[in-house]
Amino acid sequence: MQFHHHGYVSGDPRIQPAAGTGIDRPADLPDEVDVLIVGTGPAGMITAAQLSQFPGITTRIVERRDARLAIGQADGIQARSVETFQAFGFAQRITEEAYRIVEMAFWKPDPADPARIIRTARPEDDPAVISEFPHLIVNQARVLDYFAEFMRNSPARMTPDYGFEFEDLEVTGDGGYPVKVTLTHTAGERAGTPRTVRAKYVVGADGARSRVRRAIGCTLAGDQARHAWGVMDALAVTDFPDIRLKCAIQSGGGGSILLIPREGGHLFRMYVDLGEVPPDDNGAVRRTTLEQIIAKANTILSPYTLDVRHVAWHSVYEVGHRLSDRFDDVLPDEVGIRTPRVFITGDACHTHSAKAGQGMNVSMQDGFNLGWKLGHVLEGRSPEALLSTYSAERQVVAKNLIEFDKEWSTLMAKKPEEFEDPSELEDFYVRTGEFPMGFMTQYSPSLLIAEPVHQDIASGFPIGKRFKSAPVVRVCDGVPLHLGHQATADGRWRIYVFADAAAPGAGSGVAALANWMAHAAESPLAATPQGLDPDAWFDVVVIHQQKHTQIDLGDVPGVFQPPVGPFRLTNYDKVYAVDPAADIFDLRGIDRAGAVVVVRPDQYVANVLPLAATAELAAFFAPQLLARPVGSA
Repeated sequence: MQFHHHGYVSGDPRIQPAAGTGIDRPADLPDEVDVLIVGTGPAGMITAAQLSQFPGITTRIVERRDARLAIGQADGIQARSVETFQAFGFAQRITEEAYRIVEMAFWKPDPADPARIIRTARPEDDPAVISEFPHLIVNQARVLDYFAEFMRNSPARMTPDYGFEFEDLEVTGDGGYPVKVTLTHTAGERAGTPRTVRAKYVVGADGARSRVRRAIGCTLAGDQARHAWGVMDALAVTDFPDIRLKCAIQSGGGGSILLIPREGGHLFRMYVDLGEVPPDDNGAVRRTTLEQIIAKANTILSPYTLDVRHVAWHSVYEVGHRLSDRFDDVLPDEVGIRTPRVFITGDACHTHSAKAGQGMNVSMQDGFNLGWKLGHVLEGRSPEALLSTYSAERQVVAKNLIEFDKEWSTLMAKKPEEFEDPSELEDFYVRTGEFPMGFMTQYSPSLLIAEPVHQDIASGFPIGKRFKSAPVVRVCDGVPLHLGHQATADGRWRIYVFADAAAPGAGSGVAALANWMAHAAESPLAATPQGLDPDAWFDVVVIHQQKHTQIDLGDVPGVFQPPVGPFRLTNYDKVYAVDPAADIFDLRGIDRAGAVVVVRPDQYVANVLPLAATAELAAFFAPQLLARPVGSA
C-alpha cells in the first residue's frame, strides 16, 4: 500500500483523500446523477464501490430499507469472491471473522441399518489447490458492511441513500440525463412522498422481484423444480459429530440436509429437504412451520438428535431456475443501433437455488464487470460501445450457473437408492470444484477480449479467464508477495510485462517495448490525460527472470518506475523478480523469450502478446480509447 506520495499521512491509510464529488458531498439525493443504483445487495454495493473510485462521477445508490441490512440470507463466499475482496482491500479481515471450509463430509444410510446414517466420505474442499484464497462462510450483511466502508473511505465518499423505493423509470432520451426515475420515500417525515431523479445510467440491483427489470420489459424465463426446502440459521445442542463441518446428508427414509457451519462458532445453517411439491399445492408448502422443519431435520439425522435452542432466521422456498432474456434495456432489434442506459444485475436477472452457494458470488461479479465500464465511459476514457459488453458477457455466465445448479440441486434431492453409483454426489462435488469456486468463467473474444493468437507464450493465463496470481519478489525491498494481489479495484488496466532473459540495461525486447510505451503516439499510455500521473489509467509492471539481487533499479526503464503525486516521487513498486522457490515463468507457462499479459480492471486476462507486438497492442486498445480523452490538452 502506498499513501505518502501526496505528503505525510498520519491517520488511517485506507481513507483516501476526498476528491471531486466527494468534496462537500450533499447529504440529500440530488435531482440529477450520473449513475443511479437501485438496491444495496451484493451486486449493487460492489458496483457502487467500484464507481466510488471515480470521484468525477456522481453516483448514488438507493435502498427501500431505512438502514443497513442486519441479517443476510446468503452466506457462501467462494474463492473468486475472496480474490475480489483482496482488490477492495478487505480479504484478510473478512477471512479472520469467517468460517473457513476446508473439508466436506458426506453422510448416507448405513447398509446394515438404513434407518441410521453414517459418514462415507470426507474429501478436501480444494484438493487441487485451484486458488490460494479460501472458501468462506460469512453473513451477507457483513460483506455489504465492508463494501460500505470501502465506499466511505474512497475519494467519492459514497454512502447509501436509505428510505427510497423504486417505482418506475422512463428512458426519455432528453438532454444530458435521459433516464427519468420515479422513487417514493419510505421512511421519515416524507414517507409516501414521490421523488423524481434524472440519471445518465440506471443499474437495477433490486432482487428477484426487480421493478427495474419490469420497467425495461425484461422477463425471467425458466421453471420450478417442484421441490421444497426449509432453511434455518440455528443454535443447537446435538450429538451429531460433524456439526462444525460442511455436510451433505442423505437419509434412508428419503430426505436430505445440506449443513453449513456459520462464522463465530455455534451457529449453523441447515437446508432441510421437505420433499416434492404436488402440482395442486398452491403455496401450502411455504406455510411449513419452523417446528416442522426441525422435526424433519431430526428424522433425517437419526440416530443423532438436534435440540434447537435458538433460530436467528428461517424460510421455506421452492427451487427455481430463471434467467432474464437480456441484462439491459436494448431490445433485440436495437442491438448495434444504440447502447444501453439501464442495466440489471444479480438476482434481478438470474435466480437459482441457494445450495451451490453461487447467488451472492455471481451477483458480485456482475457488478464488478459493470462498474468499471460505466466509470470509463462517463470519464471519457472509452466509447459507449463498451457498455454493450456487459449483457453479452454476463448472460452467458448466468446461463452456465443455472445449468450447474440444476444438476447439483437435483443430485441433492435424489434418494440414496436412485444413485447408480453410491459415490456420485461426492464425485460430482470434487470433479466440478473449479466451477463453484468461481474460476470457470471465460469471456469470449469481443471488444475487450482478444483472439488467443499468442496464447502459447503464456499458457497459464488463458485469455478471457481471470488472472491467476503467482509468487514474485519485489525488487526494491526484496519482499516476497503475490503478483495479482497488488492489483486494487481502482479502475485501471494492468499491463504485465514478463521480461526476456536479458538483464536490465542490456539491449532487450523489454527495453524496446518500454521505449515504445513511453513515447509512441499510438501507445495506450499516450491516452492518459495531461496533468494525471503517468500510471493513472494503466498500471504497467515488469517481472524479470533474474533473482531480485541481480537487478539494478537504475537500469530499469522509467515506464516501470513512473513519477507519482505532486512531488513527482519515483514509484519503485512496479519492478519484480522471480521467486526462486516458485518461478512464475514455470508456474504459468510463460515463454522465456518474454510476454505481455493485458488484464482488465475486473481482473480478467484480455490479451497475451509477444514483447515485440507493439502494433497488435496498439490495435487492441485503439477501439477502447476515445481519440481525445476528457481532460487532455
